Amino acid sequence: MKKLKLGVIFGGMSTENEVSCVSGVSVIKNLDKDKYDICPIYIDKNGKWFEVFNFEEKEQTGEELEDKKIIDNVFEFLKSFDVIFPVLHGLYGEDGTIQGIFEMLKIPYVGCGVLASSIGMDKIYSKIIFDKIGLRQSKYVYLIKCKDYYIYNDNEFDEKILGIDEVSNLILDKLKFPLFVKPSNSGSSVGISKVCCKEELKNAIFEASNFDKKVLIEQGIVGKEVECGVLGNEEVVTSCVGEVLPADLFYSYDAKYNNQESKVLIPADISKDKSEEIRRLAVKAFKAIDGKGLSRVDFFVEKDTEKVFINEINTLPGFTSVSMYPMLFESVGISYRDLLDRLVQLACN
Repeated sequence: MKKLKLGVIFGGMSTENEVSCVSGVSVIKNLDKDKYDICPIYIDKNGKWFEVFNFEEKEQTGEELEDKKIIDNVFEFLKSFDVIFPVLHGLYGEDGTIQGIFEMLKIPYVGCGVLASSIGMDKIYSKIIFDKIGLRQSKYVYLIKCKDYYIYNDNEFDEKILGIDEVSNLILDKLKFPLFVKPSNSGSSVGISKVCCKEELKNAIFEASNFDKKVLIEQGIVGKEVECGVLGNEEVVTSCVGEVLPADLFYSYDAKYNNQESKVLIPADISKDKSEEIRRLAVKAFKAIDGKGLSRVDFFVEKDTEKVFINEINTLPGFTSVSMYPMLFESVGISYRDLLDRLVQLACN
């Protein structure tokens, strides 16, 4: 049987370049070499594309990669592949931009299309979609940073132009502590802060606006943080539900990738009925954004009420050795290698 020529793209220009590289290494190691002729492709932080050689032997990633050759004509190079597996997290990889290139070149690719990718990446617009289909969410407002002032938006899209003190006061009239302040377009919890007082709120807004001019402020929910994997195109299956046990105030970038005290519990410590509810809502969210291939959908189960709140949807979740998405499917009998096979098949159908 002829092998499929498969390009695995990792790195990228986002703040998640390093995480993407680790995911890329893991994917390439676990792909079936009898089925695929694999070509590792690295995009550096400046947007330069490289073909990488002897990738698995050296196990180097990112800027450390030595045995690589710059790709002069990216479009012609990409056209040589039967299918592309983009293992790119964050901006310019998970937000629909690179998916648009694949669409223009008519190359099959793993994962969500342009629309789903762009909605899933933008926390504010995914919230608008989830509001429309009736998914329960935490209370929120959002800001747009413009030079030395902010455009404040409530859930009705009514705008007010305000300074930082006025914005903070208005937020505190609408929402209660603790609050989470997030860049609208960022992943791996980069730029996110948990705040419990007005001064922290102002600092968190400044921090988040370093990563995106749109800033989301959410009222915190006390309860379990749980996640569910979704796999499929028209016919969608789900993993079991897993629970995040962060070693920090919340599941920050450091808690996810650097703090060994962070744990995941698979399956989550919730009832069977609650698990079924979350799995059903995960599929609903996935289909609402026109998802394809894969996503990981994150929820909260409120402590006192047991109500389920959707947090966000990740259309290109991590594939590192400690990433929840592959572990969730492994727990229901789909091995990492089989999961990758299914994703490639879904891309080609």
